Amino acid sequence: MTFAGSGYGERGSKRAHFVLVPMMAQGHTIPMTDMARLLAEHGAQVSFITTAVNAARLEGFAADVKAAGLAVQLVELHFPAAEFGLPDGCENLDMIQSKNLFLNFMKACAALQEPLMAYLREQQRSPPSCIISDLVHWWTGDIARELGIPRLTFSGFCGFSSLIRYITYHNNVFQNVKDENELITITGFPTPLELTKAKCPGNFCIPGMEQIRKKFLEEELKSDGEVINSFQELETLYIESFEQTTKKKVWAVGPMCLCHRDNNTMAARGNKASMDEAQCLQWLDSMKPGSVVFVSFGSLACTTPQQLVELGLGLETSRKPFIWVIKAGAKLPEVEEWLADEFEERVKNRGMVIRGWAPQLMILQHQAVGGFVTHCGWNSTIEGICAGVPMITWPHFGEQFLNEKLLVDVLKIGMEVGVKGVTQWGSENQEVMVTRDEVQKAVNTLMDEGAAAEEMRVRAKDCAIKARRAFDEGGSSYDNIRLLIQEMEIKTNACGSVVDRDGNKLSFLV
Repeated sequence: MTFAGSGYGERGSKRAHFVLVPMMAQGHTIPMTDMARLLAEHGAQVSFITTAVNAARLEGFAADVKAAGLAVQLVELHFPAAEFGLPDGCENLDMIQSKNLFLNFMKACAALQEPLMAYLREQQRSPPSCIISDLVHWWTGDIARELGIPRLTFSGFCGFSSLIRYITYHNNVFQNVKDENELITITGFPTPLELTKAKCPGNFCIPGMEQIRKKFLEEELKSDGEVINSFQELETLYIESFEQTTKKKVWAVGPMCLCHRDNNTMAARGNKASMDEAQCLQWLDSMKPGSVVFVSFGSLACTTPQQLVELGLGLETSRKPFIWVIKAGAKLPEVEEWLADEFEERVKNRGMVIRGWAPQLMILQHQAVGGFVTHCGWNSTIEGICAGVPMITWPHFGEQFLNEKLLVDVLKIGMEVGVKGVTQWGSENQEVMVTRDEVQKAVNTLMDEGAAAEEMRVRAKDCAIKARRAFDEGGSSYDNIRLLIQEMEIKTNACGSVVDRDGNKLSFLV
C-alpha cells in the first residue's frame, strides 16, 4: 500500500507525516485507526505500524481509507512471537491465553524498535514529523530522539482518568497501601476524590508489569505531549488540570469515532463483525425508538459463564428488548447450550444475541437504542456519549472504575449496576459479581419513564450535541487536530532535515 498523493501540501511545503504505533489490542488499536483517518482527512500523511495478523483484522479499515483516497499506509513489521516464547501468530493481547505471557508479549513488541527504525530511515521523500505511540510502547521514545522528532503518547484514557493515572503513578500514591479496598484521598486532583487501590489503573497481578510500568513512566516524562480521545467541553477542568500537572500540551481531538459518517465505515471499524450487519439493522428497524438496551463488555473483559447466565436471566426478566454481545472465547462453549436450547428460544421476539465481534458504533447510533450496559472502557464510553444514550455502568478492571465515576458522579448520564469487586484481566475468578435481580432493576430503572431516567436521557443528548459541535468545523477538537498538524508541518519545514541524537543529519531528501 502506498501513500495517496505526494508528500507536499499547499504552496510546496512538506506535509506532516505522523507515525502511529498502537498497542496491539483491539481497544487500543481501533481509536488509533480513527486517529489515522482523522489526521489524513485534515491533510497529513500517516504510517500506521502493525503486524501481519493485526493487518488482517484491519482489512476493512485499509480498504476504506484507500477508497477515500486518504494518505494512510499500513506498515507491516514481522512480529517475533516464537523468539519470545509465544505461540506462532500470537500478535494481539486478546490472543494471549495466560497472563504469565504478558511480559513475553511486551518484550516482543519492544523488539520492533530496530525494524521500525530501519523503515523510518528509508522514508527519504516523506521523513517522519512526529510519532504518536501507545503509552506502553516506551521504546518509541528512543526512535523519536534518534530521528530528532517529537513523540506524543496515547493511552486511550479520557482527561479525567488520565489525570488520576498520572497522579497516582508518578506520586506512588498506593505504594505503601496494604488494604486494596481502603479509601485513599487523591491529593492534587481538582475536585474531592477518594479511591481504592483495587479500582485504579495498573493494579494488575501480572508478572513483569512493574518492570514495564517503570519504563513507560520514565518515557512519559520525556515525551512532548499527550493525545486524548475526548473533547474540551466534556471535561474542561480535568483536561486543563492534566496539562498543568504534566506541564505538557494535551491535544484533545475527540470524539474520534465521529470520523465515521455512514454505516459502511462504522461496520468496517475493528474486526469483521460476527453477523450480517444488514440483519442487525433490520432487527433494530423493527423496534420502537429508544426501546432497546445494548449490552457489550468489550474485547478484554473476563466475564465468567456463571455471570453470563445471570446477566442473561436479568435481561429476560426485565422484559425489555435487547441486543447482547457475548465475546467469543475458550469458555463460551460452557454457556452455548444454554443460549441455543433455552434462552434464545424464550427471548426470540425481543432479544438478539451476537457471538463475537459486533458493529457497536453502528448499533449505538441507531434510533432504537435507548440504553447501554457497558464495561466502561473509554472507547465504549465515548461512543455511548456520542450516541446520546444513558449508560448502566459495569466496570471490570483498570481505569473502567474511573470512567464510571465520570459518567455517574460528574456527567450524571450513567447509573451503577452495583459492581462491588474487580474482575481482573486474565482472572479465573468464578464469582458472580452482579445478580439477575440487580440487572433487572438497573435495566428497568434506566429504560422506564421515571423522572430520574428522563433527566439522564436529556443530559446524555446534550453531551452528544456538544460532542458533535466539538468535532465539526469550528469546534475545539477540529481546531486542535488542525493545530497539531500545522505545528508538525512548521517543525518539518523549518528544520529542512532530520538529525539523529548526536546532531548528525540523516539522509532524507528535502
